Amino acid sequence: MTTLHSQQHEQLDVLVEKDIITHEVARRALAVLRVVFGLTFLWAFVDKLFALGYHTGVNDQTGVTDRFGPDAWINGGSPTYGFLKYGVSTDNPFQGFFGSFAGAGWADWLFMAGLLGIGMALTLGIGMRVAALGGGLLYMLMWMASLPMQNNPVIDDHVLGLVAVIVLAATLAGDTWGLGKRWAQTSLVRRFPILR
Repeated sequence: MTTLHSQQHEQLDVLVEKDIITHEVARRALAVLRVVFGLTFLWAFVDKLFALGYHTGVNDQTGVTDRFGPDAWINGGSPTYGFLKYGVSTDNPFQGFFGSFAGAGWADWLFMAGLLGIGMALTLGIGMRVAALGGGLLYMLMWMASLPMQNNPVIDDHVLGLVAVIVLAATLAGDTWGLGKRWAQTSLVRRFPILR
């Protein structure tokens, strides 16, 4: 690192959030955004795991909620089947692609592992780069599954989520109110900076 960087952080020879975002209020705002996104991923994981009725476990025809019922992943329900089979529009150019693996065991496991891993990384502020890659990929796939858009020809909440997780990783937003700075000092992260 540069001499200036070394002078700023005599005992810390890694790039930290304060080097990028110099205003404390901005760092705190990014930390809040990071935690909110992390909890969103974690909530989706928990709802699909237990069918708590925040979409998973709700009968579309009757509106009745069956918490901890057969839609729960722990009871053999598929977290990917409903959306990929029935949620992807017939006008979507990727309908066949998504329908081909709707409910597949490997897809369920990857999806749930992604929700949990991305949610934990964002909430704790560690592994932000990996979370941005995984979260960005998940948001891109969900955007593709949502085509054609109803309110805007290109941009929807999935695009905003994709941009947000990249910004959070690029600004090292895991350092404020998170474990990012300590995580950056570990020998594992020093050896493999992608894990930052």
